[in-house]
Amino acid sequence: MTAKKYGGKSVDEWIELHSIIQQLVRCEEVSWFNTEIKKVADAAAEIPFGEAGVMDAVDRLERFRPYIAKVFPETADAGGLIESPVREIPAMKAALEEKYSLTLRGRLVAKCDNLLPISGSIKARGGIYEVLKHAELLALKTGMLTTADDYSIIDSEKFRSFYGKHSIAVGSTGNLGLSIGIMGAQLGFKVSVHMSADARQWKKDMLRSKGVNVLEYESDYSLAVAQGRREAAADPSCYFIDDENSINLFMGYAVAAGRLKKQFDEMGVVVDEGHPLFAYLPCGVGGGPGGVAFGLKLVFGDNVHCIFAEPTHSPAMLLGLYTGLHDEVSVQDFGIDNLTAADGLAVGRPSGFVGRTLHELLDGVITVSDENLYLFLAMIADTEQMALEPSALAGVPGIIRVLADQDYLARHNLIGKMEQATHLAWCTGGSMVPDDEMAAYYKKGKQLCG
Repeated sequence: MTAKKYGGKSVDEWIELHSIIQQLVRCEEVSWFNTEIKKVADAAAEIPFGEAGVMDAVDRLERFRPYIAKVFPETADAGGLIESPVREIPAMKAALEEKYSLTLRGRLVAKCDNLLPISGSIKARGGIYEVLKHAELLALKTGMLTTADDYSIIDSEKFRSFYGKHSIAVGSTGNLGLSIGIMGAQLGFKVSVHMSADARQWKKDMLRSKGVNVLEYESDYSLAVAQGRREAAADPSCYFIDDENSINLFMGYAVAAGRLKKQFDEMGVVVDEGHPLFAYLPCGVGGGPGGVAFGLKLVFGDNVHCIFAEPTHSPAMLLGLYTGLHDEVSVQDFGIDNLTAADGLAVGRPSGFVGRTLHELLDGVITVSDENLYLFLAMIADTEQMALEPSALAGVPGIIRVLADQDYLARHNLIGKMEQATHLAWCTGGSMVPDDEMAAYYKKGKQLCG
């Protein structure tokens, strides 16, 4: 191992002193619960943005609904609202109970962001939102648009020609690039997506079919982001969407929470002190799950418990949070290869912005093996007829991990309340995966089901 110091300790010292890091280095599944968490009101008071920023995003997305409905017909019935359903998944819960010989208390539901229109993943929230905000600000600045206008006027050669003088760049493992590429190209922007080696070929092909410039790298996500950042810095007309540090992305994701509250109300799902909510959020660099978790904490307060879920080979956020080093450390520094079938989560260095923002709000992180991602993929396809990509299954075992940790439940005064709990697996993507690729995922999962 390198002799370089991380937080005053070498890698060998970190490993020797911390059993959980020993497990991470061995790529074992772990569960870590945050003992430094604060009450939401106290933690939020130290964060320089909050509900006003989320409401600004809500209002902006409302203004764009006429345009979205016009240019993306799949959203027309919803009036241009980009949203996904919530559904209970009792058959999947029963299958987990049978597989692991457990009784899982509470109800298990899925937030089906795999069905989000336009780009078929959670990234349709933040990614599309940031493109729309940039487009709006450019048009407002020139006087081409006012916030009182019907934004469907943006679907015109006048606006496409205007946006064609501007470019957008982003680094991505795949899904964020899809969202930004599809939305940016539709508006008329020149879009460049810098994609890491783990990005799926079909995602690159789809972007190119939309006229997006896709640049491929042999290295991982961090290099793709760095290259995108350099390109934007060299071109005054280029806007860089920074997955690692963007408050705009964060706010776009956070909008989901208020909508979830409305869906829960319609379903009769109660969230209060006696009916806790647990949200299990697949995590790559952290922007998507971070924004959603932030929004959930604003809406549900101390009654929601947010758990990130990462692949065992890419536990970047867990490593950053546990060491307190955030983006100053990567999994590769500790000899972890960052190679996983969960391409959307294949990130070696976490967002320092997200880690530092949520370090007193996030309840914990779990890691999940690729083998279990495939196994859960096949199980949920068989039991609930849901087609998800491997990344989207990371949150599914969260219910098992939480119920197994009596110390965590006791520390948060949850013992005796779990029968009335709601466990929400955030299913982040899958509907746009080509049939042959999904069939290969399923076949692998069935083999592991034994």
